Amino acid sequence: MFSTPKRLVLASASTRRADLLAQIGVFPEIAAPDVDESPLDGESAAAMVERLCLDKARSIAAALDIDDRETFVIGGDTTVLVDHEILGKPADVADAGGMLRRLSGRDHHVVSGVAVVQAGVGFASAIDVTTVTIRTLSEDDIAWYLDTEEPMGKAGGYAIQGFGSYLVERLEGGYPTVVGLPLTVVDDLLTGFGVPLRAFTRQRP
Repeated sequence: MFSTPKRLVLASASTRRADLLAQIGVFPEIAAPDVDESPLDGESAAAMVERLCLDKARSIAAALDIDDRETFVIGGDTTVLVDHEILGKPADVADAGGMLRRLSGRDHHVVSGVAVVQAGVGFASAIDVTTVTIRTLSEDDIAWYLDTEEPMGKAGGYAIQGFGSYLVERLEGGYPTVVGLPLTVVDDLLTGFGVPLRAFTRQRP
């Protein structure tokens, strides 16, 4: 039987990642990392998200000056890949509209990375990929969705957990991966440190 760890920190400003954890009774401390999310030249989507999720977790662990071995920091990063091109967060409404038109009526891949840092011990990271099919969108569909303002700040210009669920026709893979935090991967990584994700379940604070 595992011992109860003291502290779990989510290195993310994303409420959607915190919400996924809350659904299974896990309520981590939240700390927003300050990390440059620009891709490196020639970097693949998988390499980028794995690098960024680890940078986020490490930066928060360093900022909090954590040295307690019973403290774990989780970092996450997500991007959308279409035609071998990374679609990040839209720069403006016009950019979001262009992304939606590009995704309309076709498949794309959502790539999510997870990193876990255990203070004073080490780190581990992994990625997960889900294929998403977006329904064929009319200009009225796109205009309606842009008016919700939801596309801004979302990789690929949509959020499956919100109004964007209306746009999604089919998934091949995990819903949490598309939201931004594949919980099975989080559990696998934490279990590698001897503490499964369920060890952090508790009542809402």
